[in-house]
Amino acid sequence: MTSRKKADVDNPEWTRADFAKAKAPEEVLSADVLSTFGKHRGPQKAPKKVPVSIRLSPIVVTHFKNQGPGWQARIDAVLTKIVRNEKRPAPTRIRKAG
Repeated sequence: MTSRKKADVDNPEWTRADFAKAKAPEEVLSADVLSTFGKHRGPQKAPKKVPVSIRLSPIVVTHFKNQGPGWQARIDAVLTKIVRNEKRPAPTRIRKAG
């Protein structure tokens, strides 16, 4: 299957051989250059969200995307609010004395 994108002659797609030859940044960059990149977030101790694939109506996606970056988090917030509002405590039974 061929890609529909035009090939970028200045930045060709990497092959397996290219990845095999690649070096870690620490091997080729100085400490002062590396320090400008800052620290990276480490692995999560316990994942807080679960990756899923979901199909949404175009009107929903457009509405949230039009609000700018973070649209997926906003969808999650709306759905979380709905779920929390629907979770009602189980009714308690009242025992009759006697």
